[in-house]
Amino acid sequence: MRTTASRLVAVAGVVLIVGMLPWLSDRDPALSILRARSAEQEATPEALAAIREDLGLDAGPLRMFWDWLTGIASGNPGTSWNTGQPVLPGALDALLVSLTLMGFAMVVAIGVAVLVVVPSVRAGLRGTPRRTGGGVAAALTSMPEFLLASLLVVLGAVWLSFPAYGWNGPEYAVLPALALGLPAGGLIGRLLADAIAVTFTEEWVITWTVAGFSRPQIAVAVLRRALPGLASQIGLIMVAMTGGAVAVEKVFAIPGLGRTTLGDAQSQDLPALQIDIILLLAVSAALGIAAEIGRRLLLGSALHEKAMPIPSGVFHSSSRRWVVPIVAASLLLVMVLAGLPRDGQATTRDKYAAPSLAYPFGTDASGRDLLARVADGALRSIGLSLAVTLAALVVGVLLGLIPRASRGLVEVTNAAPPVVTGILIAAIWGPSAGGAAVAVLIVTWAPLAAHTAALVEETHARPYISILPTLGASNARILFGSVVPAVAPVVLRHAMIRLPGVALALAALGFLGLGPQPPTADWGLILSDGVAAVERAPWVAAAPLASLIALAVLAVSLAGATSGRVRRTGSVIEKVDAGGRST
Repeated sequence: MRTTASRLVAVAGVVLIVGMLPWLSDRDPALSILRARSAEQEATPEALAAIREDLGLDAGPLRMFWDWLTGIASGNPGTSWNTGQPVLPGALDALLVSLTLMGFAMVVAIGVAVLVVVPSVRAGLRGTPRRTGGGVAAALTSMPEFLLASLLVVLGAVWLSFPAYGWNGPEYAVLPALALGLPAGGLIGRLLADAIAVTFTEEWVITWTVAGFSRPQIAVAVLRRALPGLASQIGLIMVAMTGGAVAVEKVFAIPGLGRTTLGDAQSQDLPALQIDIILLLAVSAALGIAAEIGRRLLLGSALHEKAMPIPSGVFHSSSRRWVVPIVAASLLLVMVLAGLPRDGQATTRDKYAAPSLAYPFGTDASGRDLLARVADGALRSIGLSLAVTLAALVVGVLLGLIPRASRGLVEVTNAAPPVVTGILIAAIWGPSAGGAAVAVLIVTWAPLAAHTAALVEETHARPYISILPTLGASNARILFGSVVPAVAPVVLRHAMIRLPGVALALAALGFLGLGPQPPTADWGLILSDGVAAVERAPWVAAAPLASLIALAVLAVSLAGATSGRVRRTGSVIEKVDAGGRST
C-alpha cells in the first residue's frame, strides 16, 4: 500500500506542477505574452490587465488548474497565448514528426546492438564465453545525443552530401537518426553482450550442448534467457531517447515535439508548453510500459514463479581498462592547464580567426580565445557537477533507506528525461546555472536511491546484522550504526563514477539554452555557438567538441573500468554504466 500510495502521490505531483505552471513561474505571463505579440507596445498596467482578462489569468490558480485538468480530460487542453489557436493539433503534428524520427533511430539502434552482440554469441557457442565488442560499444555509448548531433552537423555541412537541416524527405532523417540511434544501440548492445556472456557460463548450456541441441537453438535460448533481465534497462534507454530527441531536433532544425517544446518554453506560451510536456511524459511512460510488457511476454509462465534465477557470472576487469580513462583525463587536464593563463573574456578584432599558434582553437564571433573559454568552462563545470553529485548522494541515500515510500518517486523520476525536467525548471525560474543544477539533481538521485535500497536489503540479510536485534540493538542503532556505514562507501563510489555524466547533462542543458546564459563560459553554450556558425567557421566547434568528447569517453571508460564485473545483489544484477545512465 505504501508503494502504491507513493506512485499515486508522485504522479499527482507531476500533474499538479505542470497544471500550475502559469502560477509557479516567477515571470509575469502577461508581460511575456505582450512582448511576444508586440515588441513595441508599452507594458502599461492597462495593457497587462487586458491581457490577463483575455487569457483568464484573473480567475485565480485553482480555477485555471481545474479548467486545464478538465480540458485535458475532454481533449481540449486550451489555446495558445501567442497565436490564439488550439494547442493540441499543432502538438500532435509535432509529436508525429518526433515519433517518425524515433522510429528511424530505433532501426539504427537495433542494427548497432545486433552488430555488438553477435561476437559475444559466437564466442559463447565456441565454448569460450567472454565480453566482446566492448571498445566499439563504449565508443558509441560515449557520445551523448547532443554531442553526436553537433559532430554530424559539422560533417554533414562540410564534407557529407546529406542535408543537415530541415525535414523535407527521408534523406533528412539520416543524420538525426544516427545521432539518436547510435548511442542507444551501443548501450543496449553493451548490456546485452555482457548478459549473454554471463548466460553462456551457466550449466544448462553445457547440458543442452551435450544433449545435441543445435547452435541456433542454444543461441535463441540464451538470448531469451538474457533479455528479460534487461527489459527495464532497455526501457530506460528508450525513455532517455525521448529526451535526446529534443537536442537532436534543435541541432537539425526538425519541427518535432522536442524543438516545439523548447520554443514554447522560451516564448512563455504556457498552455502550449503544458501539452508538450504531457505528451513527452506520455511517450516516456508508454515506452516504459512497452518494455515491461516485453519482459512479461519473454518470461511467460516463469513470471509467476517465486524466484527467477538470474545470470550471476563474474568478469574481472584488467588493469588495461584504466588506460582510456587516464588518457581522456590527461587530455582534459592539458587543455585546461593550457587555457587557464589566457583571458577568455577579452574580445579582439580577430573574429572567427582560424586555429594558429596565437589561438590554438581559433576565436569565436566576438574574437574571444576559444581555448581560454573552454578552460574557464571546465572549472565552472567541475565545481557545479561536484556539488550536484554530492547533493544527489545525500538525497539518494536518505530516500534509499525508505524504499517502499520512495519507489513511486523513483519510478516517475526515471520516466522523466533530464531535458524535460530542465524545461520545467526553466519555465518556472528562467534559464540559469542554478536551474540546470536543480534539473540534473532531480534525475540523478534516483539511481543512487535504488542502489542504496538494494544494498540495504542485502546488508540486513547478513548474519552479523540479523543477530543484532536479539542482542538488544534498536532499529535506529542497527540502521545508522551498522547498515549505513556499510552501504555509504559503495554508493559514494557509484556517485563519483557518475560525476562526468552529470557534467555532460549540465552541458546538454547549456547547449539547449536552459542553463547559464551568455557571456558565461559554459561548454554547452560554447558548443551551441560553434554549431550555429559551423558553415562559416567549422573550427569554432572544435574546442568544445574535443573537450566534451574527452569528457564523454572518460565517463564511459571510467564506469567500465570500475564496474568490470557483474555483481549480484540479492535478486538483482547491479552494474553501473556510463553517461549518467542507470543499469
